[in-house]
Amino acid sequence: MVRVCFVCLGNICRSPTAEGVMASLLMSAGLRDAVALDSAGTGGWHQGERPDKRSQAAAKRRGITLPGTAQKFTASHFDRYDYVVAMDKSNRENLLRLARTEDDRAKISLLRSFDPESEANADVPDPYYGSGDGFERVLDICEAGCVGLLAHLRDEHSI
Repeated sequence: MVRVCFVCLGNICRSPTAEGVMASLLMSAGLRDAVALDSAGTGGWHQGERPDKRSQAAAKRRGITLPGTAQKFTASHFDRYDYVVAMDKSNRENLLRLARTEDDRAKISLLRSFDPESEANADVPDPYYGSGDGFERVLDICEAGCVGLLAHLRDEHSI
């Protein structure tokens, strides 16, 4: 089984959205048992909280459930995952600082790096303080990145 953890700052908007989108894609592809998913934040402010209600509402409109409760990513998390997928460059830098070895560092990537239509080093924008369609935009971006990530996992792991 391939293990993937999506990481943002507080683990209540972007990373649970990516986790929910990826779970939906895996379910549709009949691959739910081939990939284990999780999400976490580099900050611990929201530990134990459910995903943001606005993220949940936007996802629900698309038939996607956002699982879990917020947790803080720690160095020991690297032992659990094959892929640690950051939502933006700032969180990628935080993850790189937590990494203990080159093997840990090699697991870290940006979600949008899996989207061939995305600019290099592009971030998934944080919708938390915004208004309007920010949460819908995050869903669109996560879907494009997760489609590419799924293709990558299929190629790399023959799933």
